[in-house]
Amino acid sequence: MKKTILLAVFASVSAFAQKTYIQCGNLIDTRNQKVLKDMTIVVEGNKITEVKNGLHKGEKTDNVIDLSKKFVMPGLIDMHVHIESQTAKDQFQKRIQYSEADIAFESQKYANVTLMAGFTTVRDLGGSNVNISLRNAINRGSVVGPRIFTSGKTIATTGGHGDPSNGIGTKLSLQEEASNGVVNSAEEARKAVRQRYQDGADWIKITATGGVLSIAKNGKGPQFQDDELNGLIATAKDYGFGVAAHAHGAEGMKRALRAGVTTIEHGSFLDDECIALFKEKGAYLVPTIIAGKTASDSAKIPGYYHPFVVKKALETGVLIQDAFARAYKAGVKICFGTDAGVFPHGYNAKEFMYMTEAGMPIMEALKAATITNAFVLGMENELGAIEAGKLADIVAIDDDPTKDVKALMKMSFVMKDGKVYKK
Repeated sequence: MKKTILLAVFASVSAFAQKTYIQCGNLIDTRNQKVLKDMTIVVEGNKITEVKNGLHKGEKTDNVIDLSKKFVMPGLIDMHVHIESQTAKDQFQKRIQYSEADIAFESQKYANVTLMAGFTTVRDLGGSNVNISLRNAINRGSVVGPRIFTSGKTIATTGGHGDPSNGIGTKLSLQEEASNGVVNSAEEARKAVRQRYQDGADWIKITATGGVLSIAKNGKGPQFQDDELNGLIATAKDYGFGVAAHAHGAEGMKRALRAGVTTIEHGSFLDDECIALFKEKGAYLVPTIIAGKTASDSAKIPGYYHPFVVKKALETGVLIQDAFARAYKAGVKICFGTDAGVFPHGYNAKEFMYMTEAGMPIMEALKAATITNAFVLGMENELGAIEAGKLADIVAIDDDPTKDVKALMKMSFVMKDGKVYKK
């Protein structure tokens, strides 16, 4: 009996001690923005324990993964996704018809596709509480997907971008719980933040201006008053939340920046005063260029969007890349984010193409999608780089992205938390 127990303990200790040696022909150092030749990453459990010069194999009992012909980098981070849904001609109809169970099953598919595209971590900015349950299921290992930081439901104003009743006739009604993120005073804004805390959200998402895809006429006007923003953001800070503000129009952007938001999403109509406020306040721009371009293209398909949306998509979509270019060249801090769901999930890396077209070098764009995003998430000690002590989120592609940015669209290896999901 004692012998059996000892053997079992020895076997478990041996399994725990087993290491994985990942041989990297080209290791992209996103912190220092350079490519290192012939390196080996040593992984134990879910963490990187060592990064060594040369190609090593370890002991006979250790695993070896040969990526000597590939370009290896940290798992990518997308700071703006909507993993519960995906663009479609009947998307509005689905929003009315689908139950939370329907949404949950769909979201698992989108989560899997996102991870296989090399995005091992995402920040989900607005959906239902399915987001929170999906995050928990992925963390438990019940569902395959990226590590999720979620805002749960968006906080909006009546009729504003994010009000779930937009476009629904007066004969239909929503459950009261569906609209618990619609606020119209500083006190209601504070209460909504506290509700997100109780729900288990990681971030707060607000809609500081109108939006493109909501069925409402104005896509850029401000939608929160200063007292509402101040009450909301002060409460968010008390509860340890960062605040992401959807903002297309300049005035709403300025109000959100003055109030102290962490990130501005989109920034389509930013002006010089907005740029100055970004730099003064230390806020980050999440450009989502691919979303603007996709919405503009979809608006040209007859019947794809509501007429209100068509007009806004055609006006806004063509501006977003230029807005990013001006902000980047002026020294605004940039996070990589795409608004996945506005375009089909899994194409997130196409954003790198648009960022480089607008003047950001690919190595800077990769840094934005790793080092910078990890810092903004408060995960700089765990994510964003291939370094000893960090979580083993490691991805690889076949070709050199510094020579062909499109190479990032073809992910050939994905490890998240020390587990291989694609090879």
